[in-house]
Amino acid sequence: MPGPRDLDPYVRVRGAREHNLRAVDVDVPRDALVVFTGVSGSGKSSLAFGTIYAEAQRRYFESVAPYARRLIHQVGAPKVGEVTGLPPAVSLEQRRSSPGSRSSVGTVTTLSNSLRMLFSRAGDHPEGAGRLNSDAFSPNTAAGACPECHGLGRVHSTGEELLVPDPGLSIREGAIAAWPGAWQGKNLRDVLEALGYDVDRPWRELAREDRDWILFTDEQPVVTVHPVREAGRIQRPYQGTYTSARRYVLRTFADSKSPALRARAERFLTSAPCPACGGSRLRPEALAVTFAGRTIAELAALPLTELAEVLERARAGGGETARVLTADLAGRIGTVTELGLGYLSLDRPAPSLSPGELQRLRLATQLRSGLFGVVYVLDEPSAGLHPADTEALLVVLDRLKAAGNSVFVVEHHLGVVRRADWLVDVGPGAGERGGRVLHSGPPEGLRAAGESVTRRFLFDRGPAPARRVREPSGWLKVGPVTRHNLRGLEVELPLGALTAVTGVSGSGKSTLVGELSGELPGVGRLVSVDQRPIGRTPRSNLATYTGLFDVVRRLFTATEEARARGYRAGRFSFNVAGGRCETCQGEGFVSVELLFLPSTYTPCPDCGGARYNPRTLEVRFRGRNIAEVLDLTVEAAAEFFADTPAAVRSLGALLDVGLGYLRLGQPATELSGGEAQRIKLAAELQRVRRGHTLYVLDEPTTGLHPADVEVLMRQLHGLVDAGHSVVVVEHDMDVVAGADRVIDLGPGGGDEGGRVVAAGTPAEVAGASGSRTAPYLAAALRG
Repeated sequence: MPGPRDLDPYVRVRGAREHNLRAVDVDVPRDALVVFTGVSGSGKSSLAFGTIYAEAQRRYFESVAPYARRLIHQVGAPKVGEVTGLPPAVSLEQRRSSPGSRSSVGTVTTLSNSLRMLFSRAGDHPEGAGRLNSDAFSPNTAAGACPECHGLGRVHSTGEELLVPDPGLSIREGAIAAWPGAWQGKNLRDVLEALGYDVDRPWRELAREDRDWILFTDEQPVVTVHPVREAGRIQRPYQGTYTSARRYVLRTFADSKSPALRARAERFLTSAPCPACGGSRLRPEALAVTFAGRTIAELAALPLTELAEVLERARAGGGETARVLTADLAGRIGTVTELGLGYLSLDRPAPSLSPGELQRLRLATQLRSGLFGVVYVLDEPSAGLHPADTEALLVVLDRLKAAGNSVFVVEHHLGVVRRADWLVDVGPGAGERGGRVLHSGPPEGLRAAGESVTRRFLFDRGPAPARRVREPSGWLKVGPVTRHNLRGLEVELPLGALTAVTGVSGSGKSTLVGELSGELPGVGRLVSVDQRPIGRTPRSNLATYTGLFDVVRRLFTATEEARARGYRAGRFSFNVAGGRCETCQGEGFVSVELLFLPSTYTPCPDCGGARYNPRTLEVRFRGRNIAEVLDLTVEAAAEFFADTPAAVRSLGALLDVGLGYLRLGQPATELSGGEAQRIKLAAELQRVRRGHTLYVLDEPTTGLHPADVEVLMRQLHGLVDAGHSVVVVEHDMDVVAGADRVIDLGPGGGDEGGRVVAAGTPAEVAGASGSRTAPYLAAALRG
């Protein structure tokens, strides 16, 4: 007897109103590759992730323990009338929380588990030694971690020259730079004085044994401190504990929850491979076990393509257990290398990976899971991919579909869009000008969607417009660079021009541009605009980052109501007590911890996400309270503040980089890497620029619709026309075609890369033999 799934092959969404969606009704087929398109901020992610995936997650919560069901109202159901025909869903989103320092390629893919099992069951253990279980080969367990470095592979130490940079100062004058400031530093100084040390003599004149004890002792003596009496203040004696400078720095670096304090402590430390384990992170007992003549640390350091070859050779000559385990491990590695990540090693730290690399690793793990009947919702899986690697990605997506799954993809890459079985185009514009489904059906049907911005790029592309290549105003010599897979690489970059650095994933592009510094002759000023978040909590947003929030607070402080109540600018800050909602401490969100699931941020139950207390919200500027102003999009705010020059400059810069759809108070946790990068670029553009500046951008078009790419490139070309230099690492061939010079690295990734394959104008590189970029660049130039 047929079930409901056999009767209706569609996921049917009715009345979706999440974010800017306007009561959207749409039917999407299952068991198909469905691509959601539209300009940035049009509402496509709100439909794919905010509605379809969120509803699948809500139903999962309802099916599990009552504890989780209690949290559903906090997590929030999507604003939608009804969704039918929805199978279980798996999300592979780029904005997921960043991995911790102990996370690696091996742990993200679970390949480390398989390798540890291989060493435990089939490794060559020393004569007379008992067999170790798999936990003993993990640096993240007590059984396996090197006792010296606790499984981190590096040890931190410090010395007098780091802790006391100016020995001409006395302790009272701040000779021990590593000590904390304010009261805590004064307390340590007073304790030292109470212990009998001279805090007024220059540091260099103190006895050697005194200097060593002050900086390095592990003792923590307690002494009675009699503070110097200050006018009008009664200061009673207290018991003070001494902590040496080294102890304070190491403890702050290891335990502090404050990124700023940890970064400050790190300035006074040197890091070196652990002498006990040589950086392998493991105990000697684990390193004594070998497989195919190598330790587990040696195998984990190999690129995955090389590791697969070692396992293949070992399988031919091993016993039955080794054959079974190596076959499984080789199969798992195969899915990762298929996605163009064969240049990575298992011990590569996860924080050093790009969002695109992380998402593809998770995708590889799903490929091996054997699930079917599932909806996979993917967030721009082509992000950070060279066109050659995108073709491999498409093969993988087809395999997921062939295994009986539905693949829903939010995507801008036209190669992926053209391969879709079904296209959902959302728009026509961003924010309030979007939120409608303009087309839902086979891609060819988009030709008839007159309002669609995507249509022009999919069907009406002509050849790249002819443009004159700029003459350089000078040349910047970089290198020789020997780092990662670059071996003595030397390149010349043109000044007063736009340079695109290209190459497949892992070819060395980011390593090369990472060597650019303000110290190089001819640079002047260097501005590096990366995709790191502008903040890690909902407290940070684009208004605070660009300085616009200061302007807004001043305007509210100047209102009659605020003056009558005696409110100052701090009253309108959600970062300090007074005006903020104290339940959520002004974040607008509270963190909900879910067992076995990532913690999630949900709207504050008291202020509903407004961030402020009711009294503060009573003050209005032009009819809006502070929370309503923060809820404006950049585009709407530009009209609202049209007569405020300080606000117009910030908002104009954000509009110029295509971010008109973002809300002023949109939390940093909701921004993609590409959006964070453009906010940083906007913050730079609003500054008055004097002299030559070199702008370095790492994949600035990530997450951008082709129409938004045009807006961004106008800005970058404008910078060059104003006399500056721009270097972009880029995979978008339309951007590369518009550059003045192209430097193509390769030919492959990892050890197969790190060389300049071709350098010259786009037309010259498009004709280069041996370049994997050349054919795609030639196609872009032809149109």
